[in-house]
Amino acid sequence: MIRPLALIFALLLAGQLASPLAAQVPIGLQVRLDQSTMASDPDDVPDVKVLAAANGFEVQTGPAAVVWNPSNTATGEYTLRGTFRLMERSGHTNYYGLVLGGSDLQGTSQRYLYFLVAQNGTYLIKRRVGDEVTDIAPRGSHEAVAGMAGGAAPSTNALEVRVGAANVDFVVNGTVVHSASRSSLGDATDGLWGVRINHVLPRVVVEGLGVTR
Repeated sequence: MIRPLALIFALLLAGQLASPLAAQVPIGLQVRLDQSTMASDPDDVPDVKVLAAANGFEVQTGPAAVVWNPSNTATGEYTLRGTFRLMERSGHTNYYGLVLGGSDLQGTSQRYLYFLVAQNGTYLIKRRVGDEVTDIAPRGSHEAVAGMAGGAAPSTNALEVRVGAANVDFVVNGTVVHSASRSSLGDATDGLWGVRINHVLPRVVVEGLGVTR
């Protein structure tokens, strides 16, 4: 049975946080903002919004954002899934998708895996520890990833990470796009789970986010 996000969507924070990089979020969620440090690829606006949606929530960036509920953790064998609808094109390729194995997400020792897709039909799988990011799989394209060509209608991608006893499968729209041995990842899949929405993505709707065992 899917354990849904423990959100109280009816209540929104009345204002924004006092920091220059502000996030407006439903109560129950936490947000970590990653401001762009590239002069050639700046954030388009200084704020991030996380808004209630019918079956989940919508994220609007701004700076890149990791969004999670601190009560949502998973260890051992499990499947994390969520459906992502990109409602509007970004001005250039930016990624969005699942986060798992998280810890210290508000601190300097942040740690998590992320499995993301983009409007050009590509995906990436990386691990972040502190400020260091390493590839779990090279960035690649796959026909299973629904892109958004030209001015096409919203694209929808159902993402899953299936953490098994021997392997961890990364799945897009029912198709395994990458598989890694559980031993190669160690305990990297144990911890907090949520989503990452990279910068300059005007509207990404997240639905059905949860864990099954």
